[in-house]
Amino acid sequence: GLGINLTVIDASDRFLDLLAGVKDDPEKKRKIIGNTFIEIFQEKAKEIAAAAKGSANEGEIEWLLQGTLYPDVIESISFKGPSATIKTHHNVGGLLEGMHLKLIEPLRELFKDEVRALGTQLGIPEDLVWRHPFPGPGLAIRIIGEVTRDQVRIAQQADHIFIEEIKKAGYYKQISQAYAALLPVKAVGVMGDKRVHAQVIALRAVETTDFMTADVFDFPTKFLSKVSTRIVNEVDGVCRVLYEVTSKPPGTIEME
Repeated sequence: GLGINLTVIDASDRFLDLLAGVKDDPEKKRKIIGNTFIEIFQEKAKEIAAAAKGSANEGEIEWLLQGTLYPDVIESISFKGPSATIKTHHNVGGLLEGMHLKLIEPLRELFKDEVRALGTQLGIPEDLVWRHPFPGPGLAIRIIGEVTRDQVRIAQQADHIFIEEIKKAGYYKQISQAYAALLPVKAVGVMGDKRVHAQVIALRAVETTDFMTADVFDFPTKFLSKVSTRIVNEVDGVCRVLYEVTSKPPGTIEME
């Protein structure tokens, strides 16, 4: 390991409660998650500082370290008014206005390929250097529509299968980002000898250098068929799997 002392907080109930009923506004989702993230972080920082009082570690927690990259900044800042903002990234425009912590963003002016080159030079383990990006708002922006605990389960399980098969096939380092998204539609299917009406998963995988533009990754049909079969058979509530082939632009890498 890297020798980092982590405090892990399960605030899933709080996030899900605040996201209840948010169906058609991805920007609202991002704002809710960004603000709640900072609120929880500040609350926990106060608890840790209070617990350390009188010890060798006594002191206030003043700083928030973030892995903001230059594409996050470009997509979050509007140059011509609100309509020109592509999407608010939780670590840029999505932060709570009344935040008391000071920010450290050492990678803010770098693109992902530059960060990977830096990580390699610093001797960071290869599996961490080449790990695919995961969005700050988490699976909420890969679930189109309302986010519920069951929708999160479906998205997690489908994504796990997709990434597992990508790694087994040796595609992981060739792909810049890949994930499974849950669409807000249902389709008819046949499971065993029964008709079912279940949800649809969209798989997405892209190649890019700077994450400002991206091309779809060209999987063999046999690979996609294998992933589809596994997801439909192993993930309860899914009866169809699609492969999303939109480049960026006009699409964005994430669904929302």
